This record gives sequence, C-alpha cells and structure tokens, in this order.
Amino acid sequence: MMRIKKMHWIGGVFALIILISNLIFFRQDKVFFFLIGISLVIFLLPILTSLVLAGKREQELNQQFLEFSRNLAESVKSGTPIGKSIVNMRNKDFGVLSKYVEKLANQISVGIPISKAMDSFAKDIDSIVVKRAITLIREAENAGGEINHILESVANSIYEVEKLKKERKNAISSLVVQGYIIFFIFLGIMLIMEFKILPLTADISSIGSFGSAGDLSGTIAAGGSLAASEASVSAEALARPFLYLLLVQGFFVGLIIGKLSEGSVKYGIKHSIILSVMAFLVSTGSRLFL
Repeated sequence: MMRIKKMHWIGGVFALIILISNLIFFRQDKVFFFLIGISLVIFLLPILTSLVLAGKREQELNQQFLEFSRNLAESVKSGTPIGKSIVNMRNKDFGVLSKYVEKLANQISVGIPISKAMDSFAKDIDSIVVKRAITLIREAENAGGEINHILESVANSIYEVEKLKKERKNAISSLVVQGYIIFFIFLGIMLIMEFKILPLTADISSIGSFGSAGDLSGTIAAGGSLAASEASVSAEALARPFLYLLLVQGFFVGLIIGKLSEGSVKYGIKHSIILSVMAFLVSTGSRLFL
C-alpha cells in the first residue's frame, strides 16, 4: 500500500491552488478545462512517480532476496543452524534488503522466535514473492528435516519466477509500444471527428434551415438563425462524449498494458494515469487552437 508522502501533499496543494484560481478567473474561458487538466497533472505526477519507484524497489528487493536465500542455503548446508546463519549475515551487503536483514538478525539475537521474526521480515518488505518464500522457510524450520534443500528450492523458485518475469517483459515490450501507438491513433481519429466531421453536420443543418425562398420575411430568417444556433449547441453536446470515451479508453488500455507487461493490473495504473491525462490535455488543449 502506497503511503502519503510530503511530495504528495505539495502536489495536492499546488493543484488545488491552480484549480481554485481557474474557477475564479477562467470559468467562462476556453482555457478552463485545459487548466483543470494541468492541475490533474500536478496532482497525479507525484503519485505516478511513487508507483514507478515502488515497482523498481520491489524488483530490487526480489533480486536481493534471491541472493539472501542462496547465502542462507549455503550456510545451512555447511551445518550452521538457520538462526545463527541469519545472524552471521547481518553485516553483509544486500542493497535495499540490508536494513531488513539486519533487523531480522537483531530480533533473532535477542531471543525472538525465528517464525515470528520471519513474519515481521516478510511484513516489512511487503512483497508477494518474499512472503511466499518466507512462508515456506518458516514451515520448513518448524517441521525440521533437511531445511537446506528447502532453502535451495526457494532460491531456485525465486530465480525462475524473476527469469520468467524478465522474459515476459521483453517479449511483451513491443506490444506495450503498439498499445500506446494504437491509443494515439484512436485519439487522432476522435479529434478529427470532433473538429472536422461534427462542424460539417452543423453547417449542413444551418444551410437547410434557411429554406429555398430567399425573399422570406425577417421572422423566418430569425428562425433560421435560431436553428443554426441549436445545431451548434447540439454539435458541442455531441463532442463532449468523445472526451469521456477517450478517458475511459485510456484508463482501460493502461490496465491491459500493465497486465500484459508485468502480470498484474496494479502495474497498469501508471499507464492508465499517463494515457488518461494525456487524452484530457490533448482534447481540451486542441480546443484553444482549432
């Protein structure tokens, strides 16, 4: 679970300032919706950064835990008890995992049962791969027997899982790029329909509203102007669902990209944020120039 940090509060405050200023000064201006998009970017950018960093941290933790498991298996295989082996590895460099290993070793040193210390270790790391491995190690330690074989199996299992993840990510990378390209093509089609096709329908309606007699009274001419105005309003009303469609499309395409590339929908949230916000900015920003 992502924790709220200082940069999240800062982003939220700046986004709120822009949003309030926008409501006060630009409510009737064309730039209104575009500034809403800018405030969303400022608000979501720290969250997106946290998601990316959390994903990298989890990958590094899994890789370092693989090294930890291998070292632990070798130590236990040489005849050293598992608790003593963990304590002996207290000062070893395991990168981002080092502080967790040190805490685990300290807990075992002061007499906390290995099973409870392992549970705390898995909870602190908060990685599905590590939690599953710790469960196996803890159960093997409680049951006794050839624990070194269990540790070797755990290390091999983690290695295979990480290897499969990398292979899948490399194989799917081209599909991820294709997903982004297809979305941008879809975005372009929606913009063409909104700014080229819909205005044509409004023009056709306004032309037809004047009828065939050019010498009609001013009342009929006024009626034609009203019909043209209604056609313009209807075109604008028809354009609004295009924005909603783009946002929904961007959100679900992002989730699919995350599922395909990294095996979990939660990794697609960052892609959903990028695509949805980009669609909103392009759609609202284009109205300022087209």
